[in-house]
Amino acid sequence: MTTADFAAFSNNAVMFASIVYVLAFVAHVVEWAAARTTGQPAGQVAIPERELVGADGATVATPAEAAASGGSGTGVDEDERVDRWGRIGVALTVVAVLLHLAALVTRGLGSDPVRVPWGNMYEFTLAGAFGVSLMYLVLGRRYHLRWMGLPVTGFEVVVLMLAVLLLYVPAGPLVPALHSYWLVIHVMAAVVASGAFAVGAIAAVLFLVKDRATRRGSLRPGGYLDRLPDLPALDRLSYRLHAFGFPIWTFAALVAGPIWAEYAWGRYWNWDPKEVWAFITWVVYAAYLHARATAGWRGKAAAMIALVGFATLLFNFVGINFFFGGGSLHSYAG
Repeated sequence: MTTADFAAFSNNAVMFASIVYVLAFVAHVVEWAAARTTGQPAGQVAIPERELVGADGATVATPAEAAASGGSGTGVDEDERVDRWGRIGVALTVVAVLLHLAALVTRGLGSDPVRVPWGNMYEFTLAGAFGVSLMYLVLGRRYHLRWMGLPVTGFEVVVLMLAVLLLYVPAGPLVPALHSYWLVIHVMAAVVASGAFAVGAIAAVLFLVKDRATRRGSLRPGGYLDRLPDLPALDRLSYRLHAFGFPIWTFAALVAGPIWAEYAWGRYWNWDPKEVWAFITWVVYAAYLHARATAGWRGKAAAMIALVGFATLLFNFVGINFFFGGGSLHSYAG
């Protein structure tokens, strides 16, 4: 295959990955709609008490156990139908992630010479979105996060659509400043950390929405918010995701990034807008973790700080290129 063939394959893989993400989203919508009629909390089957998202300190019964005890009031076939749609949604997400990975790999192969697939904003967006879905799948199996499949797949559909419509550029060679293995280390670490921050931000948003509905008495029994894990569980999940991503972001922004900057521009720190905003993001997340761990901040206040941190991350990722443009040493990433 020629480089043009690989580039075309990458574009097609992005398109098919988007389609499969849409199908996964639809499957999760059907899962939650079916769960509403049966009363089964979709995506929360058999969560041990010790896990991140255990609700009210109690283990959720499996569909078979619920049917045997008569507690659910529904037939086992209906509960299995809910679980089947959830498993279909996860399986489709796995397929979409594999297509997503193929798009990234062939994007790099579609350039002469072969390179890493993150030389511009379009490729950064593909890589960042891949990190989000991968983080969801890796943690979802261990911590029973299938209930997060609906917002995650919806997020992927929106991000990939915006990337293709607004950010797409043809595959091409890297500029000289990007010819460093520290770029690979820097961006890979940033993608992993951003994936954890994004999934943690989704949990924080769900916490705030459910908390508001609970306080206002508008939480509809059997609705999507009602069937999510309880508020302390959502708060705990968001915190642990951010605690996981923070040291990786620290390495990406304050260690690997400056080393790469010294290789590319001769100085470890240039007060470039992206460098400054990467540091601002680090400060906000450090304040979030410090306040939560030492001052005992929980719930709404902590969730708001976490979302401020995610907003600075997004601005650093996208806003710098639009508002500073050629004034940034990273303008080649536009």
